[in-house]
Amino acid sequence: MAVARSMRRTSPITVFLAALLAFGFLCFLLSPSSSAAAAAPVTDSSSQLRREDAAEHPLSPPTKPFLKSQAVREDGQKAPPPVMHYNLNELSSTSESIKKGERVLILTPLARFYQEFWDNVVKLSYPHEFISIGFIVPKTKDGDAAVTALEQAISETQSGPVDSRFASISILRQDFDPPIQSQDEKERHKMSNQKARRESMSRARNSLLFTTLGPSTSWVLWLDSDIVETPATLIQDLTAHNRPVIVPNCFQRYYNKDTKKMDVRPYDFNSWIDSSTAEELAGMMGPDEILLEGYAEMPTYRTLMAYMANTGAPRPSREIELDGVGGTALLVKADVHRDGAMFPAFPFYHLVETEGFAKMAKRLGYSVYGLPDYFVYHYNE
Repeated sequence: MAVARSMRRTSPITVFLAALLAFGFLCFLLSPSSSAAAAAPVTDSSSQLRREDAAEHPLSPPTKPFLKSQAVREDGQKAPPPVMHYNLNELSSTSESIKKGERVLILTPLARFYQEFWDNVVKLSYPHEFISIGFIVPKTKDGDAAVTALEQAISETQSGPVDSRFASISILRQDFDPPIQSQDEKERHKMSNQKARRESMSRARNSLLFTTLGPSTSWVLWLDSDIVETPATLIQDLTAHNRPVIVPNCFQRYYNKDTKKMDVRPYDFNSWIDSSTAEELAGMMGPDEILLEGYAEMPTYRTLMAYMANTGAPRPSREIELDGVGGTALLVKADVHRDGAMFPAFPFYHLVETEGFAKMAKRLGYSVYGLPDYFVYHYNE
């Protein structure tokens, strides 16, 4: 009588071979692709530098390029990320920034995307392998459009010539709604909108700073998204002064109807030397009130760097000491931020955002400087 198939004794050899086959199949599925490991060796010196300097685990700071690790343990599982050690005492921020390979983090709050802004950043002559960039974008319709355009521009640059590629780029989306939806210039600069707008800007700047500042960052360059023209040597020109905080003069190109030709005019009035009048005004204010600069309704009689420019015979290296700074283009030693200087989203000595930052930096013992004859240019709407 024939025995039913289900009752037949299974051979141990068959079981062993089936288990071995299943294990081999699982190893095949879990093993990393060999395409990256089999890639042709890099011969370009810049590419080699980037590859050798790149972080190799997901916990790497965003100020370094990240190459996915291919490390696999003997059991076929990926190795855990290593413990990283950083000695901040060896980190320098000097007047010889390029020679010493000092890393620069460019940070930009972005509400609208201007191609001229990105083209200008790409033209910066500071070695791009030492530059990381961070953006923070509001959750608005304009913000969505800005991210789409920004990602396209980034893709073209980062897939282009190696020397043009930046070490890393991060894009953050704000986790709060902006108080002013319109990005129209007149609406943005209404005096009645300034406190809410600038406190919101402070929150965005702080979120961007605290998320992207890595242990290898020497300098932070705050660069507004509507700065469309700077010298290509902007970073090395500013670091050459070796100041804790330094700001160039922000102007705007426009068509002068009186002279019938292109002309320039001051744009940013937040870089100033304090006055006794402003101090007296602050002394009479309530705890939640702030001083604003550049409004006829609140005359402070501060000395404005915007009006100290010598456009006829400029001396770009000329320095002055300031009490307040604007943020259109602002270079800060990373240690100033690490020591606690941030952008107050609350009245700090009746100042907020970049002006409050300058006050905070000075309270921490750092000096703040401006360059009246060194110009960057704002987009003209």
